[in-house]
Parts: sequence; structure tokens; C-alpha cells
Amino acid sequence: MERPATRPLTLAHATALVVASMVGTGVFTTTGFMLTDLGSPPLVLGVWVVAGLLALAGAAVYAELGAMMPRAGGEYVYLSRAFHPSVGFLSGWISLLVGFAAPTAAAALAFGRYLQTLAPAVPVKAAALVLVAASTALHVRDVRRGGMAQALLTGLVLALILAFIGAAFVSGRAEWGRLLVATQPRPGLGAVAVSLVYVAYSYFGWNAAAYVAGEIRDPHRTLPRALVGGTATVTILYVALNAVYMAAAPVAALAGKVEIARVAAVALLGSRGGAVVGALVAVALAGSVSALCMTGPRVLQAMAEDGQFFRVLGRTGRGGAPTAAVLLQGALACLGIVTAAFEPLLVYAGFTLTLSAAATVAGAFVLRRREPGAARPHRAMGWPASGMAYLALSAFMTCFAIRERPTESLAGLGTLLVGALAWLVWTRRRGGPPANGRRP
Repeated sequence: MERPATRPLTLAHATALVVASMVGTGVFTTTGFMLTDLGSPPLVLGVWVVAGLLALAGAAVYAELGAMMPRAGGEYVYLSRAFHPSVGFLSGWISLLVGFAAPTAAAALAFGRYLQTLAPAVPVKAAALVLVAASTALHVRDVRRGGMAQALLTGLVLALILAFIGAAFVSGRAEWGRLLVATQPRPGLGAVAVSLVYVAYSYFGWNAAAYVAGEIRDPHRTLPRALVGGTATVTILYVALNAVYMAAAPVAALAGKVEIARVAAVALLGSRGGAVVGALVAVALAGSVSALCMTGPRVLQAMAEDGQFFRVLGRTGRGGAPTAAVLLQGALACLGIVTAAFEPLLVYAGFTLTLSAAATVAGAFVLRRREPGAARPHRAMGWPASGMAYLALSAFMTCFAIRERPTESLAGLGTLLVGALAWLVWTRRRGGPPANGRRP
């Protein structure tokens, strides 16, 4: 029987990690941009529902892969086995630059924006940098303590979100009929696809528990429950939150607003209520940054352990945390805070992460065909429909995103190209790739 110290994270920790990783920047910021592009509350809600189903389909597939390969590292582990070590390396490269550092920077910047609404004298980027530094310090030492802090933060966030949704019903100021009225002509497919990219970014984090699979107790059972249960919970919360936003104020008052949750709260509860919700969002964003600082470094750790990246990144401290990997991700996130703009960062990250997740789902099809007899303690719900739906919608989003937002999309493709060059340099440095990337 495994010792708890070897795998210190329980179902509660893993589920909290999924929820905290998802409830971050996106749901509190992206709907304002979507209303600018779509102008239709019913369509905006529909996009959130479709993206939630997409996330559930992806979580179902990742649950199978994670139970099959219960090791820290997420997509890096799955793609190395399904395709080739080079593909795994590319996914790790994406995780390093886009999957975790960029979302950490975006969440921290949003935290700074919301904090500034409560304390106008606080500079946005300074607050963001302090948050990343504090989260890095929390997770650089001890896995168990970091997991406990994450669970407490997540519980607080869920309680506050439910209280906000409840207050919308109690206040009597919400006009629910707004959810049925389209204020602009029907938008084109390109605008819908870009909105799906925004929302897919908001849902990313549904795979968070997969990155720490090597530290979860009884991962064959716990990991699928955490992935699917956490994703379903957040999907319901997201749809409810967006309904509250659009019932609270007219489209003209919400369109283009980054701090849309605060605008809705002021309309529903007055200035004091707006301040309370601003504090809620700040806490949620802090929890998201903490979750990203915990999960992301595990990808670098797995790559380093396999000799696919610098060995120092695979070393752990007394508390089990990959110290150098945590510090590196924190430094990259700080660089993103100093240099990046918020909205293009969302599109860039959403586009690139969609490609990575779609490749992983495709890898599940490859493994089903090539290794039909492999042990699969958990099988994806709704297979193969769940996997096919994920790939089809991902292809739709990707193609239209390239057409509608070429700069951010090309930046994502450029990240892949640089990663491929990094792989070539690394394999030459190490004397060639490993003979077989399909690790159990």
C-alpha cells in the first residue's frame, strides 16, 4: 500500500485544483469582449454551454489517459507515449510558455485590475507581480501545505460565487428577460469561433489534476473523479454567473468591459456590493494563480526526469516540490506581466492550448488502436463520440481563429516552431532522442 507521504494529494485536493485552475481570469473578464463581438445574450450563453460540454468531453478523455498513465506531467507524458518524444517535448514547451506562464500572467494582471477598483492607488502590474511572487513562495517548498492552502482558497471562492448568484435572485434588480433578447444582427461564424476561443481559455484548467497525477493517492480512481466532477461543477457555475451578468445590466453597459463582474455587481447591489464582488474576484484570481504555480512545474519536472530538459528542473526539495521548476515558471510569469497586453494574451493562450489539448485527445485514439490490451482502469465516457466531438469543435475554433485573429494565431504557431527548433538543439546536445518515448 502506498504511503500517504509518497502521494500526499487526496480527492478533495485534486478536485480543488481543477476548480481553482478553471475559475480564474476567463469567467470574470471575457464575456465583455464576447458581447462586443456577438451582441446577443442568448448566443453568449449558448457559447458558454457548448464550451462547457467541450471541456467535459476533454476531461472524460484525459480521465482515461491519466488513469492509464498515473504520472505527473499531463500532456507531455500522454503525447510522448502516443506519438513520439518530440511531440511530448512540444507539449511541454507549450506548457512552459503558454499553458502556465501566460495564464498566470493574465490572471495576475486581472487580479491587479480588480484590486485597483478597490484601492485605486495600487498599481496593477505591481500587485500582479507581488501575487505571483507570493504564490511561487507558497508552492516552492511543500506539496502538502500547498495543496491544503489551495483547497481552502477554492472553498472560499465557491462559497462567495454561490452567494453572489443567490444575491442576484434576492436583490430583485435582475431582468432575466434580457437573456432572451439579441441586440445585434446574427454574427458570422468567425466571431462565434473567436468567442469559443475566449471561452475555451476560460475553461482551461479542467485537466489540472492530470499534471499532479504522480502525487495523487489512488490515482486510478481519484483522478477521473476529480477531472470530471470538477469540470461539471465549474460548467454549472460558469453558465449561472454569465446569466447573472447579462441579467444585471444591458449589453451596452457590459460590452468591452474587462471587469464585467464588478459592473454587474454594482448594477445589482450598489457600490458596496460591487466592492464585495470585486474582492471575491480578486480572491478567485489569487486562487487561480496559486493553482497554476502548483501544476505547471510538474510538466518541467517530468521532462527533466526523462532527460528531455535540464536535470535541475526535476529535483525536488524536502517537501516534494520541484523547486527550480516552480521558480522558473514564476519568473516567466513575471516577464509576461511586465511585457504583455491582456486581451491579445487571452487569444494567444486560448488558441495554442486548444491545439495542445486536441493533439492529446487524438493521442487517445492512437493508443486505443495501437494498444487495445493496455490496462485502462477508467474508460472515457461516451467514447468515441466524446473524443470526436472535441476534435471537431477544436478544428472549427482553430481554423476560424487563424482567419479572424491572424496575429495571435501566428504567434501560437510560431511558439510551436520555436519549440521544434529547441527540440532539435536539445537532442543534438544530448546525442539523440530517447529510443522510445512510450513510457508506462
